Amino acid sequence: MIEESVVKPDPEFVQAMGESFIKKGYLEEYGIDNKQLEQLISYGYKLVEANKVMNLTGITEPEDIVIKHFVDSLTLLPYLDRAYKKVPRDHAVDEDAESGSDIPRFTLADVGTGAGFPGLPLKIMRPHIGLVLIDSLKKRVNFLSEVVQMLNLEGVRCLHIRAEEAGRQATLRDQMDAATARAVAPLDVLAEYCLPLVKRGGYFWAMKGVLDEEIKEAKSAIKRLGGQLERTDEFFLPQTDIKRTVVSVRKIKTTPEAFPRANGVPKKRPLK
Repeated sequence: MIEESVVKPDPEFVQAMGESFIKKGYLEEYGIDNKQLEQLISYGYKLVEANKVMNLTGITEPEDIVIKHFVDSLTLLPYLDRAYKKVPRDHAVDEDAESGSDIPRFTLADVGTGAGFPGLPLKIMRPHIGLVLIDSLKKRVNFLSEVVQMLNLEGVRCLHIRAEEAGRQATLRDQMDAATARAVAPLDVLAEYCLPLVKRGGYFWAMKGVLDEEIKEAKSAIKRLGGQLERTDEFFLPQTDIKRTVVSVRKIKTTPEAFPRANGVPKKRPLK
């Protein structure tokens, strides 16, 4: 199932991760083919190896990586697919290498991506999307670049930049069809990091655990930043008792020029 010429990690690791995907039915759940499985396992192994010399994750067991990193990331696929279908047919297009037909160009920003979650698993599963990985730590960005090269992923930019700075750059601001962040800060702070990057009509998806009062506290900030709360979905990761929440925000107005504020300010003084 996993070709040694493609994946070179320890055979026991390959077997353990492959069994985790198979036994829990994740291959069928997410439509993962052999090539994608090979890429995910290669990624998982490189993550574990790199983690020995830098702090990338506290999750290092094969089954935990599958569930808490990969499957957690892939729960965003339905949101991504729905948003992609809404891209206007006269949107700028790329040519699909396999079919030769034009496909709408869609770019996702993963803000505070860390070790590449959820962005890289989503890219592996939907190779036609453009992906911008944003992180403030150079060592993590170097790791991400190595993973992208190892997996031969095209259309991925790995940027060493703070979220606040990214939102003020003309080449990034208002340029993304969607932006996401995975539990890196409270929702009101995430909104200020992500919404400036998104073009009007696009989406911001916050991936959280249990939200508690975060949505109530963030409603005003979301509105000030040009967003509108569209839906909040609570669920358990498939075949687990791990609770997750995805908050979907549609950008309906241009974000005022005052946002995002200077580095560190959104976290110190969240919008009210």
